[in-house]
Amino acid sequence: MIGYQLGRIALDAFNTLALSYFVVLNVIYLITSIVAFRALQLYARRLKALDIEELMTSAGAPPITLIAPAYNEEATCVEATKSLLLLKYPQYEILVVNDGSSDQTLVRLTDAFQLVPADRAQTANIPAASVRGVYHSQQIPNLWVIDKENGGKADALNVGINYCRTPLFCAMDADSLLEREALIRIVRPFLEDARTVAAGGIIRIANGCTVKEGLVSKIRLPQNILARYQVLEYLRAFMSGRMGWDALGLTLIISGAFGVFRRSTVVDAGGYRTDTVGEDMELVVRLHRHCRENKIPYRISYVADPVAWTECPEKIRVLGRQRDRWQRGLYETLTRHWKMLANPRYGRIGLIAFPYFFFLEMLGPVIELFGYLMFITALAIGRASGPYIIAFFMAAFVFGVVLSVTAVALEELSFHRYPRVSDLLKLFLLAILENFGYRQLTSYWRIRGFFSGLRRVKGWGKMERKGFDVEAAT
Repeated sequence: MIGYQLGRIALDAFNTLALSYFVVLNVIYLITSIVAFRALQLYARRLKALDIEELMTSAGAPPITLIAPAYNEEATCVEATKSLLLLKYPQYEILVVNDGSSDQTLVRLTDAFQLVPADRAQTANIPAASVRGVYHSQQIPNLWVIDKENGGKADALNVGINYCRTPLFCAMDADSLLEREALIRIVRPFLEDARTVAAGGIIRIANGCTVKEGLVSKIRLPQNILARYQVLEYLRAFMSGRMGWDALGLTLIISGAFGVFRRSTVVDAGGYRTDTVGEDMELVVRLHRHCRENKIPYRISYVADPVAWTECPEKIRVLGRQRDRWQRGLYETLTRHWKMLANPRYGRIGLIAFPYFFFLEMLGPVIELFGYLMFITALAIGRASGPYIIAFFMAAFVFGVVLSVTAVALEELSFHRYPRVSDLLKLFLLAILENFGYRQLTSYWRIRGFFSGLRRVKGWGKMERKGFDVEAAT
C-alpha cells in the first residue's frame, strides 16, 4: 500500500515537472517569437534602404576566405563550388578542403576547374592532419583546393584557417549553396561594429528547389514529407529562435553550414576542437569565454537574410543519425563549458542563454518524452484530472502549433520565399501535424543523442546525399 502511494506521488510529481517544462519552454519560445517579430520589422525597414552595390564600394568590405570542408561530396561539390564563384563580393578566396574523401570528390573538382599543384604558405599553425597537396585552378584565380588526410570537419576547417590569408573567414559546408548577395549581407555586422568576432546566417532547405548555374532558381517545398517537416523546423529555429535570441544579445549558436568569423580571434582561441561533433556551437561558446575571460570587447551576431541552401536527409535512419549527432554535440559543448552555467562572470550568456540550453534543450527531451509516457499512464489509471488533461494538451500540443504557425507567418511577412499559396498552406498544415508524431520522434532521437553523449560515443555516422535538382543552362 505504501509502495502504491509512493508510486502515485512520484507519478504526480513527474507529471507536474513535465507540464512545467512545456509551459516554461513555450513561454520562452513565445517571448523570442515576439522579440523576433519586432526585430524583423526593424530589419525589413533597413533592408529597403540598403544599396548592396554602395555597401560593397563605400564601406571598404574586408577580404574574406570561404572555407568549405568536403568529405565524399561528389554529388554536390561542383555545383556548390560554382555557387561560390557567383557571389557578389569585392575580394574573396575559396578554399575547398578535401578531407580525405574516399569517393570522386577531388577528381570531380579537378576536372571541373582544371586544378594543378601549387604552393601556398601557411599563416597559422593550429594542429591538424597532414596536407597531401595544394591545388590551384587554372581557370579561376581565387579558387584553391587543399587535399588532406581525413580528420573530420573541424580538422578540415583548421587546415583552412592555417592557409587563410584574409582577416575574415566563412565556415560552411561544401554541399551548401550561398545566394549571390549572402556574403556582403553577412559581413554587415563587421562593417557596422568593429567589436564583431562572429556572425551567422540563415539555413534553408534546398530539397525540392531547382538549381541553375550554381544558384537556387526556383523555390518549392520538397515532395518528401520528412524534408517538409525539416523546412518547418528550420523556419522555427531561425526565424523565431535565433532572430529573437540575437535581438536579446544572446546568440550562442552559429550554424556550421554558414558563419563568418574574425580569423585572428579564432586563432587566439585555438581554432576548432576536433574531439566533438558539435564543433560549430563549441567554437561560439568558447569565443564567448575567450573574450569574457580576457576582457575583450566583442559581439556575436545573427543576420536574418543571408541564405545558405542545404540538402536535408529524406530517410528516417539518416535523419535520426543527424539529430543524434546534433544532440551529442550540444551535450559535449555544454558539459565542457559547464563553468559558464549561471555564472555572472559571463554576463547574460552565462545567466540566461547557457541555462536555457542546458536545462531545456539538453535535458528537455528526456523530460518531454517521459512526460508523454507518464501522461498516458495517468490517463490509464484514472489519475489525470480534467483541468490537468486540458493544461497538458495546451502546453504540449496547442502552443507548439501556435509557435510553428508564427514561424511560417514571420517568414511570409518578412521575406516571402515561398511564392506559391499552396506551399504556404502546406506549411501551415504541417505546423499542426508535426505535433502528433514527428515531434515525439525527434524527441526520441535527441534522447538517444543525449545518452550517446553520456557514453562518449564518437563519429558522425554516414550521411547520404542525392544531389541538387540541377536545371541545364540555356
